Amino acid sequence: MKISDIELPSPYAIAPMAGMTDTAFRRLVKRQGGCGLVVSEMVSSEGLVRGIDRTLEYTEYTEEERPVSIQIFGGDPEKMAEAAQIVQGLGADIVDVNMGCPVPKIAKHNAGCSLMREPEHAAGIIGAMVKAVNIPVTVKMRAGWNEHEINAPELAKRMEGVGAAAVAVHGRTAAQSYTGLADWDLVTRIADAVDIPVFGSGDCLEPEQVIDRLRAGVEGVLVGRGVLRNPWILAQAADIAAGRAPREVTMAERGQFLLDYIDLLLSERVHEPQGFRHSVGASDASSRHDRWVINKLRALGSWYTKGLDNGSHLRTAINSAESLGQLRAFIEGFFFESVSFSTQPYFS
Repeated sequence: MKISDIELPSPYAIAPMAGMTDTAFRRLVKRQGGCGLVVSEMVSSEGLVRGIDRTLEYTEYTEEERPVSIQIFGGDPEKMAEAAQIVQGLGADIVDVNMGCPVPKIAKHNAGCSLMREPEHAAGIIGAMVKAVNIPVTVKMRAGWNEHEINAPELAKRMEGVGAAAVAVHGRTAAQSYTGLADWDLVTRIADAVDIPVFGSGDCLEPEQVIDRLRAGVEGVLVGRGVLRNPWILAQAADIAAGRAPREVTMAERGQFLLDYIDLLLSERVHEPQGFRHSVGASDASSRHDRWVINKLRALGSWYTKGLDNGSHLRTAINSAESLGQLRAFIEGFFFESVSFSTQPYFS
């Protein structure tokens, strides 16, 4: 499929998830196969325009990840257009606009899903961005604000009208957050009503569900929580689409994914502001970086361990790790050595 003139090798994409889909994680998922597009964690347009180091770190990507979409959020048309130009200058293939985040601290600033309540203003933002850049501008939205304000079909048409190259629709309202079920009938109706590509999102936890959603009529599927639980889900969906049995993933492969993730995080100190190591000292910087890596594994572990036999034991172990050595030992013990995580001595 294509988004404007950007060719995607497959219709399956990694959905943007704050704090989770960093460049290291995206690269590892991409290496498993089946991924046609990666989307960055959402980035503040205000932070981009002001050149805040911490904000710029969220735009980090590698050539291995292409095609790459960088998602930005904000409510000011001029700043969003300027931020889009910065994204284009960074070499991204696509700039995406977040109109789906239900988190109050985002929505209250006239950004995220609150933009769906102001269709004309939202259209003004997309129109300004389209005029400002040459790369495709896409939009991610929800079904609506709440059950009484379901306006994604109308908004998608409006976005198409002002030049959006594609839209992604999560089939829940902002009020639902991640409760209940995504309304895929709504998503497919939107796909039938517009001429630009439509990605659907929501409740794709198994590769068969990804394929079913694609066959229902959307052009692509964004997978969020499903890829956190199973980084091979896109590759397995591609297998099914090609008429093959979905590949089986061994425990050793699952363990190696986590170890590789640790190594990639350690190789990149992207979370440290310029001059950080000099200001706090190399030893303190290294210690803080190790703690950051451990916290990243804790966040991923809350999803990655779901569905695994004794996964709750591994989750407890990861959350108790006080050093990278201990973290690696827990992972190796669980996936490679069949260590019993229910025995108290293992945590001593």
